[in-house]
Amino acid sequence: MVTQAQILKWLQTFADEIEQHKDYLTELDAAIGDADHGINMDRGFKKVNTQLPSLADKDIGSILKTVSMTLISSVGGASGPLYGTWFLRASTPVTGKQELTEQDLLNLLQAGLDGVLQRGKAQLGDKTMVDVLSPAVVAFGQAVGEGKSTLEALHLVVVAAEQGMQETTPMLAKKGRASYLGARSIGHQDPGATSACLMLKCLLDSTSSNDLGI
Repeated sequence: MVTQAQILKWLQTFADEIEQHKDYLTELDAAIGDADHGINMDRGFKKVNTQLPSLADKDIGSILKTVSMTLISSVGGASGPLYGTWFLRASTPVTGKQELTEQDLLNLLQAGLDGVLQRGKAQLGDKTMVDVLSPAVVAFGQAVGEGKSTLEALHLVVVAAEQGMQETTPMLAKKGRASYLGARSIGHQDPGATSACLMLKCLLDSTSSNDLGI
């Protein structure tokens, strides 16, 4: 099970990690984008962080929906709509829940991915956050199907996410600002894939940080 408290901790941890990696994400974006990914993400998640105390008594779906609205209203570029859509769609299958089973978490991750696919129109191999989110969902689904625990499944998610992130480096960008560069986009790690990988690592860290029967 993943508890409501762990979801709140995940969001706070992700906000902290975005702040720590702000310059790195912006540096990655400077090579193939508008040089603002880290700045924009940090702005949005700083606002998310300030809202977390007021969400302490809310269900998980409501928490994720609030995160979505905050990001959409405060994050510029493509990051706001895409991450906002991810959290909004992820909130739907967990509405009213105070804890998540493995299947609930799979539904959350799948819904978030579906939202990004629909909003951004990117596919696997286009050099975007989809190259992290898609294999992560596949890995989690396979692990759940094999009867693995949430923690075991999330470890496999992070392995898949890291590999997907690294595999964006040799790709030709086909979506977003980076696609305007054509062949010059090859050889650079995608910033959106990098922040998405960070998000999933933080989910693992927040879930494994205490023993709540997971």
